[in-house]
Amino acid sequence: MTAKTEKQQTGNISVNTENILPIIKKWLYSDHEIFLRELISNSFDAITKRNKIALKESLDISVNGKINITIDEKKKTITISDNGLGMDADEIQKYINQIAFSGAEEFVEKYKEDEKGGQIIGHFGLGFYSSFMVADTVEINSLSYKKGSKAANWFCEGSTEYKISEGNKKEVGTDIILYVNDESKDYLSEDKIKDLVEKYANFLPVEIQVNSNKANDQNPLWIKTPLDVKDEEYIEFYQKLYPLQGEPLFWIHLNVDYPFNLKGILYFPKLTHELDAHNKGQVKLFCQQVFVSDNIKEVLPEFLTLLQGAIDCPDIPLNISRSYLQNDPYVQKISKHIVKKVADKLTDLSKKDKKSFEKYWADINPFVKYGMMTNDDFYGKVKDIVLFTSSNGNETTIQEYLDRNKGKNENKVFYCADKETQASYVELFKAQELEVVYLSNLIDTHFLQFIESKNTDIKYVSVDSDISEHLIDKDKESKIVDPKDNKTSDQKIEDIFKEAINNEKLKIKVQALKSENTPALILESEQSKRMKAMSNMMKGMDTAMFEDNTLVLNSSSPVVKKVLDTKEKLGMTPKVSNLCEYIYDLALMSKRPLKGAEIQKFIERSNSLLRDIL
Repeated sequence: MTAKTEKQQTGNISVNTENILPIIKKWLYSDHEIFLRELISNSFDAITKRNKIALKESLDISVNGKINITIDEKKKTITISDNGLGMDADEIQKYINQIAFSGAEEFVEKYKEDEKGGQIIGHFGLGFYSSFMVADTVEINSLSYKKGSKAANWFCEGSTEYKISEGNKKEVGTDIILYVNDESKDYLSEDKIKDLVEKYANFLPVEIQVNSNKANDQNPLWIKTPLDVKDEEYIEFYQKLYPLQGEPLFWIHLNVDYPFNLKGILYFPKLTHELDAHNKGQVKLFCQQVFVSDNIKEVLPEFLTLLQGAIDCPDIPLNISRSYLQNDPYVQKISKHIVKKVADKLTDLSKKDKKSFEKYWADINPFVKYGMMTNDDFYGKVKDIVLFTSSNGNETTIQEYLDRNKGKNENKVFYCADKETQASYVELFKAQELEVVYLSNLIDTHFLQFIESKNTDIKYVSVDSDISEHLIDKDKESKIVDPKDNKTSDQKIEDIFKEAINNEKLKIKVQALKSENTPALILESEQSKRMKAMSNMMKGMDTAMFEDNTLVLNSSSPVVKKVLDTKEKLGMTPKVSNLCEYIYDLALMSKRPLKGAEIQKFIERSNSLLRDIL
């Protein structure tokens, strides 16, 4: 049917099974505010087409594109106007009434030899119907760029019925008038519309005005060549995207034209706390400078979503299902490329500017470790740059640690999970010139198990577990047997403490440590520590079932020797028992804080021992 404008004509919008699905998708949007993005995108599309036709066909019709949004609260209307190529009655009939047709598709086909057709934000006609999310009635006034064209007016009250007649528009372009319904009257606020323009179209390369006031920025930094951008500009743009945050640590400028089109800037934010990793992020996805989403886990791997910034993927349509994104090979290529660029940036920084890399490490290490645990490609690229703080006072990679300690540790890496409570253990290692690396984050215990599984030649051992072979003085082992009771002094000490402490679950053994300053230590098997770490991830699971502690009494300690001498002279007196339990308390305190009744008993024993001394 051809629509003539000499007299008013009526008809039905053509809807069929092939085109109904895109319309349903529009109505399934959870946020009705999407309507403004769709209409602005269509306006920009029309402006782009007009200038493209002018260039291709050498016509004097190019314009400095502009989109005007006018809000009339009294009339309850929102008008979106553009100076694009416009439409005549036939084109409205074709692009609007026959919903199955996508204007951009025909346009791209016609001009496919000129540059890249993918540069057009397509689907004119489909996005238009998002208008009815907020309006009961929608009107179109349009005048085509074609010579001799007559203005056309289209009017629809939300059903499949429409009216089309000759219009009165004098300038080339299109006005979309929304008669806003009561449920959507909040959109009649100038401030709200400005906020939506800033959210969805802030970086479109045409000026957008709201009630005659400019509302968009027009200058996304990612369209520039990285060599042309100064550090100050990167920081300024970051603060434009995230105005309430400080400066980023560093950034990656993405600029790819082949084999896919991708531009953007990813920032590494400064984390004030490890848990910030869950609150930071929100990389903004754009489609040819139109905002699409800030929830793009289908495009970025999960571990990269704590980054901030913007990526522009012109070949990803504005409206597309998440299930499609998950399975789209194009999206998967983009995701892999971004992972590679992030890994390359980190590796390059660690090699060329190690001081800066070490300074940033405290902020970025949780995300790097999580990325290694969840993405094999990322693991392979950054596994050699992971840093740990050493008891020597420097930052070190595991390979550097092994190289320094060759011949001492036998491919073991000694680690300290809690610098404060395990300080006495670390001091024992330092006294024997043994190096320890510190764990600094919640993820580290699980990360060690992960990298140990990747390289089984290296064992990671806690300072409060398998340490005997390094700290035991085998030359001082008790070998002399007392003929009175047929026991060595070490066996006697063990018997005394077992009787005094009276804890069947506690293992007790006596060995001569190389340091005499520590009377006793609590050691826990490495397996027990790993099992407890895993169970802590499972809420409500009792970790006590994995306890495997041993009280190691230092037979070289003067204090332990004093206990044995006192027992030999006076027998198992309350004083001897008190002293044994006090030594056990001190060993516990070097491993963990005392709890509840333990603290009270420790205070009572301390007071009792003080009275004995006085």
